[in-house]
Amino acid sequence: MKLYTRHQLIFASIISGGIVCIAMLAAFKINAVSAKSHSAGTAQGSDTAVSTALTQTPSDTPVQDAYKVASPSAAYTPEEIQNISVYEKCNEAVVNINTQVTGINWFLEPVVQDGGSGSGSIIDNKGYVITNVHVIDNATKIYISLSDGTQYEGKVVGQDSESDIAILKFTPPAGTVLKTIPFGDSKALKVGQKVIAIGNPFGLDRTMTTGIVSGLGRPIQNSNNTIIRNMIQTDTAINPGNSGGPLLDTSGRMIGINTMIYSSSGNSAGVGFAVPAETAQRVASDLIQYGKVNRGVIQASLVQLNSSIADYARLDIAAGVLVSETEKGGNAERAGIKAGTQAVRYGTRSPQIIYLGGDIITGIDSIKVASLADYFSALESKRPGDTVSVTVHRGRRDIQIKLQLAEKTDN
Repeated sequence: MKLYTRHQLIFASIISGGIVCIAMLAAFKINAVSAKSHSAGTAQGSDTAVSTALTQTPSDTPVQDAYKVASPSAAYTPEEIQNISVYEKCNEAVVNINTQVTGINWFLEPVVQDGGSGSGSIIDNKGYVITNVHVIDNATKIYISLSDGTQYEGKVVGQDSESDIAILKFTPPAGTVLKTIPFGDSKALKVGQKVIAIGNPFGLDRTMTTGIVSGLGRPIQNSNNTIIRNMIQTDTAINPGNSGGPLLDTSGRMIGINTMIYSSSGNSAGVGFAVPAETAQRVASDLIQYGKVNRGVIQASLVQLNSSIADYARLDIAAGVLVSETEKGGNAERAGIKAGTQAVRYGTRSPQIIYLGGDIITGIDSIKVASLADYFSALESKRPGDTVSVTVHRGRRDIQIKLQLAEKTDN
């Protein structure tokens, strides 16, 4: 075994320690450089990701441009831009309608009271406004308020309870240019199509709501017990005060007149109905031109059939419209429709004479007639001179009779 002196051992320890220190310093330097490189690369990647997520700029766009503030128009979605466009185009043509009615006070004296309120649309530069009949029911005074705050007294040009459409008119100062809403094509509507309503729910002027067409061709009975056919069903929020206002397509055309809602509370429940523009436009044209709607009629006195009459007359059906009398020389008599011959007193409070034994109308064209409401609804769109196919029940069998409609007279 080899022996070492004290000085040799000290010298060897110093040399070994130095080698270890040098090795540790070298390793530390390598790790530091590696960490720095990794950190720089991560930071650069993170900045690029944030820039891309915020701005989605093309690769050739300078980095400093990626953080520029977007223009105001870019802050809206295409759907929002569409909504804004329709509102700005149409809201000034929507009016607020308030009425006054005559009531009786405690001393049985007539007094003027606040009536109802609703909406309407200006459809002509002369000041014609379309709304619902029930908006102006029993009104002695009608006030029409425009978007600029001006208010005018309106007068009734004509009203048609069978379609719940009324036309009002106000007279603006000379030189006033009115915003109007054009009619659209309600026959081209599709379920799922977006629609927009503007009105005055709860007196909140020109409120806008959006939704879709939920259904088409709905026969709905209104408050006058008249069935309005081909109503547009929508989930657009319609509340008290929206009645008479426009239902619009995304181009700002009026495709319906908001008329009623189905709700247990009286407020919007997602089921609203509008009179289609096809009906509203036809009715409005007649009301403006004639003050009434020119519909074709069957010249006969009719009674709604019920179980009491059916039992008494021993009929085999209990639904339809009984022909009590026909006008002498009228279209019903000429077509061969049979009137009743057996006179009976009908009714309790105000009994009237009706005649049993005549034909029972059960259909007009393709529309089933089970009541007077159905009968008037079936003729709602018919003109004098139109030929219709009338289904009558006679002697326990159905007969088809062709009949040319006549013009309605005061009688």
